Amino acid sequence: MSTQVSDFILQRLSAWGVKRIYGFPGDGINGILGALERHQDLFHFVQVRHEEMAAFMASAHAKFTQEVGVCMATSGPGAIHLMNGLYDAKMDHQPVVAIVGQSARSALGGNYQQEVDLPSLFKDVAGEYVQTITEAVQARQVIDRALRIAITERTVTCIIIPKDVQDLDAVEKPPHKHNTVHTGTGYFAPYIIPAKDDLQKAADILNDGKKVSMLIGSGARHAAEEVSEVADLLGCGVAKALLGKDALADTLPFVTGTIGLLGTKPSWDMMMDCDTLLMVGTSFPYSEFLPKEGQARGIQIDIDGRMLSLRYPMELALIGDSKQSLRALIPLLRRKTDRSWREKIEANIRDWWQTEESRAKQSANPINPGLVAWELSPRLPDNAIVTADSGTTANWYGRMIKMRGTMMGSLSGNLASMAAGVPYAMAAKFTHPDRPVVSLTGDGAVQMLGLNGFITVAKYWKEWSDPRLIFIVYNNQDLNQVSWEMRIEEGNPELPMTQRIPDFPFDTFAESIGLMGIRVNKPEDLGRALDEALRANRPVVMNVYTDPNVQTLPPHITFEQAKAFASTVLKGDPEEGGIIKQSVKSMVGGVLHKS
Repeated sequence: MSTQVSDFILQRLSAWGVKRIYGFPGDGINGILGALERHQDLFHFVQVRHEEMAAFMASAHAKFTQEVGVCMATSGPGAIHLMNGLYDAKMDHQPVVAIVGQSARSALGGNYQQEVDLPSLFKDVAGEYVQTITEAVQARQVIDRALRIAITERTVTCIIIPKDVQDLDAVEKPPHKHNTVHTGTGYFAPYIIPAKDDLQKAADILNDGKKVSMLIGSGARHAAEEVSEVADLLGCGVAKALLGKDALADTLPFVTGTIGLLGTKPSWDMMMDCDTLLMVGTSFPYSEFLPKEGQARGIQIDIDGRMLSLRYPMELALIGDSKQSLRALIPLLRRKTDRSWREKIEANIRDWWQTEESRAKQSANPINPGLVAWELSPRLPDNAIVTADSGTTANWYGRMIKMRGTMMGSLSGNLASMAAGVPYAMAAKFTHPDRPVVSLTGDGAVQMLGLNGFITVAKYWKEWSDPRLIFIVYNNQDLNQVSWEMRIEEGNPELPMTQRIPDFPFDTFAESIGLMGIRVNKPEDLGRALDEALRANRPVVMNVYTDPNVQTLPPHITFEQAKAFASTVLKGDPEEGGIIKQSVKSMVGGVLHKS
């Protein structure tokens, strides 16, 4: 049998180093599915329950491996289902290639079943490169360009393949004549640092600064050693954007933790009082948590020039790789002899962790959600991977989980999509089957997409060398983040019609499909349950009943937020009694540990 375009596509993907494809079958990709059967030695096809999950997993695959993630879907509805996960990858700058089927060429333009204008559909999310293969001779260059552009630009690209093209005889080498394109495989990362004179200017500014602050993001994940050395020389603290939470260990005494609404008070205090700001590998979006304009001299280093001087008007905005640029900068820096700024930051950090412990251990009805992350953190193995969903679980992950050792962690960052936590955890397990993975997710997110993910886990978990995959579901029967945003931002009470969600027996459901289920509804049982989950010989779903009235306080409460919150109570929130009780506990808890 001659090689078909479908076979050639898979062979070309393999030549680029792709070993795993996340997807769901459909007749629009039948040709490729047949080729997968013929090339089982090349690929692990992960069959998900929904195409949105495939795209999320491809995004997380890229985050946890620094490889290109690949997802696949059929034409029409399958392609449409990919969109949310692909936007997650695009907005977090991850290389992902989407391969989608299309109606046969002879049917295009005929209002045929499942015919969707896919180039227009993918025009934004895969704007750097979306292309339809209409002739067999195109396949090589389209595959090569889609992979190379996704990796180079750290973005999403899309390949559209009509179903009849998949069955054509392959053309492995275009003819040597006009109107042909001849491409090759392979990508070799460049060495990118700012010009020597610009590095010296940056060093002069940093050397002059008396109170320097650093902010790093996911772009500095490979530069922990250099970030630590720069921070030591400058006598500064280091705050982390949420996507860069695993870029530097939280056990280091000068790491102030995350920044922003989900951030810490030491990060806020450092930014509000610094005279010099150094941002490395981050596009952290909230300018109100950075110094006021004119307060600090600013320097930024980022591999993507489009993201420079975007959040703060930088005096020097330099294009460069984080690790390479900091390594070149270090010899130009002078170690600050006055360590009072650093000592103040470290004291604030110690005080903050005591405050968080005090708040986490306050009583609630039934379980304080902060206590879940607080009890989990010291129990996590040093090589664990932690994922979180959007919502209040992201707050507890961002503030209370201490990264250390070789731990990794991530979530849907700039898109902040619900339902990403479970597929992220599954991708982490497929890419690192020998490492324990823990996911913090809310009951709303699990009801949205996570239950489907549990079914996928049940299908594959026996393939993993370490079976530990733990889903901790915060069950409070409330879309809690939105409820608090309604109160704090709009001054409106919680609206049960939109916010209340049904109680669901997540643990019983897990047991019914062969996983382990654990139900926790008493705080005194939490530690034992976590220990049991971490010892389990199969994936675990922990159904933890938490109090929806325990709010995650921002690091700094504005007058407008306080006014809106007071308005909420005056209007008569359904949870008024619980809110007032827990608010008093949280605010007082910040000072109780000092007595």
